[in-house]
Amino acid sequence: MLFRTHLATLALAASASALLAFSARAEGKLDVVASFSIIADFAQNVGGDRIALTTLVGPNGDAHVYEPKPSDAVAVAGADVVLVNGLEFEGFLPRLLEAAGTKAPIIELTKGGEVLKPEEDGGHSHGAEAKQADGHDHAGHDHSHDHAGHDHGEYDPHAWQSVHNAETYVNNIADAFCAADAAGCDVFKANAAAYVEKLEALEAEIKSTVSAIPEEKRIVITAHDAFGYFEHEYGIDFIAPEGVSTEAEASAKDVAAIIGQIKEQRASAVFLENITDPRLIEQIAADTGVKVGGTLFSDALTDASGAAPTYLEMMRHNINTIKAAIIGS
Repeated sequence: MLFRTHLATLALAASASALLAFSARAEGKLDVVASFSIIADFAQNVGGDRIALTTLVGPNGDAHVYEPKPSDAVAVAGADVVLVNGLEFEGFLPRLLEAAGTKAPIIELTKGGEVLKPEEDGGHSHGAEAKQADGHDHAGHDHSHDHAGHDHGEYDPHAWQSVHNAETYVNNIADAFCAADAAGCDVFKANAAAYVEKLEALEAEIKSTVSAIPEEKRIVITAHDAFGYFEHEYGIDFIAPEGVSTEAEASAKDVAAIIGQIKEQRASAVFLENITDPRLIEQIAADTGVKVGGTLFSDALTDASGAAPTYLEMMRHNINTIKAAIIGS
């Protein structure tokens, strides 16, 4: 009953969108909705001042557990383009789209990227299999992930943690904007190309920083398994007590297994995340004697006053924080 009432409230708000929502079209702008902060940053870099942008899950927000508001239904109902991650990352999305009844294209930005299948062993992504998100498998086995009885889908959704995949996101956004606003296409394409150059420089910087860390020390612990793509691309080995979603709480058995693995593999540092409860990581640090190396940013940017207000700054912060915790700055 509560779900139906909530859905009805969203639907009522969406039906009033023509009266309540600010009209981006009145200013000749493309009305864009991004599902969460990282996608919003990509969209702003591509769209510039030709778009009016609404972000559903804002800075430091956790899209895994987000509950949509009536204003979200209003925004989606009035949008020209809706940008989402896909791969079942936004669990709230199906019911929000149903309530909003939008006619806007829903653009899954992971399409065409290299996506990974988490291993069946409870979330650690080391050695995860890869495939193209357009359906072409590069490995023939199905390792769907079920952590603590909660199914998070066949693929790890955190694809933006690979800068190469971020380029796919950006190009998909440019294509979507061009389809919706042909007059602005040259601007969108130029903005995307300029931003991709920054992404390529970022990737080179990350690889250079990783190369300075001795291979035997490239083992760290995070709260949830959001860094499988970073591991796959750059060679930092991440261990996480929780699965790919923050909805999945680690059991006592999971934590004991992680502590044993940390001691056996001699992990170099443990890290907090901006979207997870720090107590679990603090417990693991206390039980193992491994120091807390700082905070990493996985699924959300910070606000402008934080350490990671943009994707470029987030990725730089993460690798520099890892390096500083292991070998010093």
